[in-house]
Amino acid sequence: MEKIFKIFVDFDGTITKVDVGDSLFSQFGNKEEVDKIISKLLDDEISAKQSWISLCKTVGKVDKQKLDAYVDSIEIDETFHILVDYCIKNKIELFVLSDGFDYYIERIFKKENLSGIKVYSNKLTFTDDGSMIPVFPYLDADCTSSANCKRNHIINHSSDDDYTVFIGDGNSDKYTAQFCDFIFAKDDLLKFCERERITYFPFTNFNDVVTKLGQLQSKKRLKKRHQAELKRKEIYTIE
Repeated sequence: MEKIFKIFVDFDGTITKVDVGDSLFSQFGNKEEVDKIISKLLDDEISAKQSWISLCKTVGKVDKQKLDAYVDSIEIDETFHILVDYCIKNKIELFVLSDGFDYYIERIFKKENLSGIKVYSNKLTFTDDGSMIPVFPYLDADCTSSANCKRNHIINHSSDDDYTVFIGDGNSDKYTAQFCDFIFAKDDLLKFCERERITYFPFTNFNDVVTKLGQLQSKKRLKKRHQAELKRKEIYTIE
């Protein structure tokens, strides 16, 4: 029986070299206030939705041309192209799940000539006077660490027969990653997996991911992560 893999990858700090959301608000908002808001989020004092609303308020009115120019200066990990090519070649579905905003994800992907990738994120709108208004089409009260409930996208786009893969680095990935069979982690997500004794593969860039995926695909017998199966069943039962 052919193994079907579904790959879910974070955007900020995973595909990009910096956390775009954090850096953007530090650049255009009140940096002292921004640091306080992010600290509260990381300490679980406020939800991701609350943090984004507060962060947008620190900016006030923004010059869209300057904002566009700043986003255009953001670099991605070039090896992400290798993962995209690998998925196309092997007919693997790839999803980008971000707690960031469609505005900069779409702009960065266009600059990188990356098209046809399924992206789920929060949305950012602008009023006529330049105020930033966040919109949360995929909000779920159960997912406080991400205003875009990444868990739901994983559940909705995979089945019991699929092998789910999550690639991430940060706070918005900690809850979500636990629902996947294979976790590729770095930075804060890696520390979380270590602390919670969750099985993971460390990675530096997407070359590491592609190499390991090739090994997993070639295995005759591939075991799913038992705790991930249990967590998915919990959600299926609730729904």
